[in-house]
Amino acid sequence: MISKEQIAADYQQIQDEICAALELTDGNAHFEEELWEREGGGGGRTRIIQNGNIFEKGGVNFSAVHGTLPHTMKKALNVEQDDFFATGVSIVIHPNHPMVPIIHMNIRYFEMPSSFSSDQPVRWFGGGIDLTPHYVIEDDARFFHGYLKSVCDQFYHDFYHRFKLWADDYFFIKHRDETRGIGGIFYDRLTANEELSWEQILEFSKAVGRSFVPIYTELVKRNRNKDFNEDQQAWQYQRRSRYTEFNLVYDAGTRFGLETNGRIESILMSLPPTAKWVYNYHPVPGSEEEKTLSLLKKGINWV
Repeated sequence: MISKEQIAADYQQIQDEICAALELTDGNAHFEEELWEREGGGGGRTRIIQNGNIFEKGGVNFSAVHGTLPHTMKKALNVEQDDFFATGVSIVIHPNHPMVPIIHMNIRYFEMPSSFSSDQPVRWFGGGIDLTPHYVIEDDARFFHGYLKSVCDQFYHDFYHRFKLWADDYFFIKHRDETRGIGGIFYDRLTANEELSWEQILEFSKAVGRSFVPIYTELVKRNRNKDFNEDQQAWQYQRRSRYTEFNLVYDAGTRFGLETNGRIESILMSLPPTAKWVYNYHPVPGSEEEKTLSLLKKGINWV
């Protein structure tokens, strides 16, 4: 059986690879690292990049924590056990350019001992990657989803279809009746079965993690040198406000971190440095802003 220590080590390596690639892509900024320990067990490596050529603020965080689940989280996870172990890598990047999208990725593993000492532990993988363009560029959307489909298809024939629908439902801002972005893939409680072993699911998790660099470096390269004006930047800040609303109201990872006494700075690193809330905004008919809003819907097939 794959050990939780090996999974954590693999995730740390993926964190290292992604940070090196992002520094090279930006060309100026470097990650600042803070090592931290969690009261109750475990810790992590928070890495933040700021004020770069293209990355205004971003985080690539690793954690491996353990301890006792509070009652609220036991109820939310529908489990009876108290002890838990969780490890993962979580990424959010906010660019300074309105034509370069926000991107989020998370890969994670969760384990609890069985209620019966002779049984295998309760364990599962989760994760996903999604894109939040300030302006939806359809060629970029097709590239993004096509790449994710190619990754999913290497492991199971209906992973992309299932996890794309899951992302559409998960990354949905109910009080706005719009999706956070153009989705991607999202999955949770993925376990071994007759068709997929634990080793294969771990390899899938790692493949999702390693899809980040080729996807995002390509999207940055396509858009970083485009001209933009003050109105487009104002729109970028408004779209960031929607991102903030989702993370503070609906995001399960944020809730888990807060409920399990996680490190606040690491949990809230996903929030943008600047955002604006414009009262009762309506886009100009026929504008690119109106087009983008029309594409923030569930069920759009990009591949």
